[in-house]
Amino acid sequence: MRRDERTERAAERPKAGRKRAWAELLRLPALFTVPGDALAGAAATGTAPGPRTLLAIGSSLCLYEAGMALNDWADREEDAVERPHRPLPSGRVRPAAALTAACALTGAGLALAAAAGRPALAVAAPLAATVWAYDLTVKHTPAGPAAMAAARGLDLLLGAAATAGTTRRALPSAALLGAHTLAVTAVSRQETRGGSPLAPLAALATTGLLTRLTAHRPPPPPRHRREPAAPARPHPATPGGLEHRQATARLATLLATAYAATTVRPYVHAALNPSPPLTQRAVGAGIRATIPLQAALTARAGAAVPSLLVAALAPLGARFARKVSVT
Repeated sequence: MRRDERTERAAERPKAGRKRAWAELLRLPALFTVPGDALAGAAATGTAPGPRTLLAIGSSLCLYEAGMALNDWADREEDAVERPHRPLPSGRVRPAAALTAACALTGAGLALAAAAGRPALAVAAPLAATVWAYDLTVKHTPAGPAAMAAARGLDLLLGAAATAGTTRRALPSAALLGAHTLAVTAVSRQETRGGSPLAPLAALATTGLLTRLTAHRPPPPPRHRREPAAPARPHPATPGGLEHRQATARLATLLATAYAATTVRPYVHAALNPSPPLTQRAVGAGIRATIPLQAALTARAGAAVPSLLVAALAPLGARFARKVSVT
């Protein structure tokens, strides 16, 4: 090998190392769990996704990554003891750079939400505040899991607000997604030291309940008595027809089953042996299961195509998670 080629490869290695460090800091594979929030929120309102939905997804991605960077900045001293391989304690990323990234990403997320309209910004602002409060103060308190659940629920409501200008009809979906996040976060609190089997058992019970609730499509809201009757009954194959409703109901059941299948075995293993490796595996499974749950919620609302798009993110996230850990 010639000297100039060796010099060029040697120069490329530090760049590759920096990219790898930032990928670990931001936990990039976890990004695949974000777009489904906005799509599930839009579906819950009965409105087709549009450009404002894309802005909501961009805002969610920025705020999510802001939380990731801020999380490691806030935990840098703790990670120096428990996770010295992480980018900040290992010296691969400077703490000031991580904090700067968190601030910049938060600003970008709020700007994108503002571009999607006032209702979206009205949800994105408390979402950003929840993210910062969780990472800086709430995380190590008993309210930590509830704060994380609130953040995920607000993220779904952000998609609803940006798409339809309202969040009321998306509240049940936000509550279901928040319950899943609450269970996963409770398990994650003992992933570095191990602990009691109660958290994975509670997560297992939550998974069973959410699977049952998500697999059953709720009845349509009652029609106002002053509202005129529909001019004609839709054809069974159209989006409002019987065949479409039956197909989306079957799809929701299938996706809810996939959600349960992703988490049940890791939760059982963590309950039987709540050691750090098995607990971390359960947390990773819970994070990955967010995608089929989002897809099931989207199908449950009658949006078949968006639900399939969300579900398609699951294998992509699993593929990249083999290279960069999501926990």
